[in-house]
Amino acid sequence: MTDALTYYSTKLALETDASDVYAAQKAGEDFVLVDVRSDEAWAQGRISGAVHMPYREIAERATVEINRSTPVVVYCWSPGCNAGAKGAVEFAKLGYAVREMIGGYEYWVREGQPTENDGGGLPRVFDPQVMVVRGAAVG
Repeated sequence: MTDALTYYSTKLALETDASDVYAAQKAGEDFVLVDVRSDEAWAQGRISGAVHMPYREIAERATVEINRSTPVVVYCWSPGCNAGAKGAVEFAKLGYAVREMIGGYEYWVREGQPTENDGGGLPRVFDPQVMVVRGAAVG
């Protein structure tokens, strides 16, 4: 039981998810949400309020752009992408309190949270495969 408690407590200290990040944004919690994907991915769409810092640039940019006392949450494309973990490693090396948003941009979008691109806000779509959607037909 101690192993399970240690594992899951540590996991929750180092990971978060789209729903919790959105709730933290709405509550005005103090953290920086960092998109660690490529320039092309950022241009295609990103989480509203995020900062773009590809994981390969974190070592040179982070301490200049983000106060070390500010918690950081990183994300990449999806559960199949490990750039978020790579970004978290880079922030941790610099002494930041950092968590990875599991599910990445994919699950943020599928949960209908606010996204944008260079042209402005993107349509919000709520996917009943990953969340309860009021009024969705049950088959």
